[in-house]
Amino acid sequence: MALYSTHTGNKPIKYIRNTTIIIVLLLFALATLFPIYFMIISSFGDPVEAGALSYSLWPSKISLDSYKFFFDYSEHSYRWLLNSLIVAGCVTISNVVFATLAGYAFSKIRFKGRTVLFFVLLCAMMIPYQVTQVPLYILIVNVFQIENTYRALIMPGLVTVYNIFLAKQFMTSIPTEILECAKVEGCNQLQIFIRVIVPLSKTVMAVMAILTFMESWNTFFWPFLVTNTMDMQTIQVGLKNFRFANTTYFAPMMAGATISALPMFILFFSLQKYFLEGVTVGAVKG
Repeated sequence: MALYSTHTGNKPIKYIRNTTIIIVLLLFALATLFPIYFMIISSFGDPVEAGALSYSLWPSKISLDSYKFFFDYSEHSYRWLLNSLIVAGCVTISNVVFATLAGYAFSKIRFKGRTVLFFVLLCAMMIPYQVTQVPLYILIVNVFQIENTYRALIMPGLVTVYNIFLAKQFMTSIPTEILECAKVEGCNQLQIFIRVIVPLSKTVMAVMAILTFMESWNTFFWPFLVTNTMDMQTIQVGLKNFRFANTTYFAPMMAGATISALPMFILFFSLQKYFLEGVTVGAVKG
């Protein structure tokens, strides 16, 4: 009888604890989703209303005028989206390819100076991004003289140290016995990489693709530095053209921000299963 009373007495405490956890998680979710909601709902407002700085949680009129205003305002609106897609796509593909190759080399191939070189890369990763902007700008503009081109937008981000580190750490967990079996079967290093490493590394490659695409797509400072004409601006830089000295076309700007967020949502939801696989990697032994 005492045991039954103790067991039933814990039920209210457990219920209160679970309810509290759910409420806290819901508050965090609302705080995370509110900026996205505000961006989307503001994009359906009237351009004149937004220009008068009339902000509200629900616009007085729901219309697509701001989206029409965004595309009709400048003939470069479509070009901004295309530029962002080209730059982010090239940077993402190059990072996945080069970082995977470098990660394989650092994790599975023994060569002289491997530890020292990887240590140098880790030291480079600790340098703040802003510190390298001035020498990088001088290199692009004065040395290579490729300002206001796709090369200037893409070359600095061809591969990042973080992605190399991520790939290397993941591939270290791949059993070396699998590679030895492939060598016994007559595979060379390239065949081992393509037939063994790549299929086993889909999870980390998907993570690198999502993170790199989001970072490249949302980058503002570097494209702002190396572009001086509207036809070479990316979408993030192009949105600043909706802000003037006396007013800001807030609703059209939010419409452009909503459109620019769509590729990231599509990429994330199309590759989210690899995130789930990444969570369960190593959870089961045997």
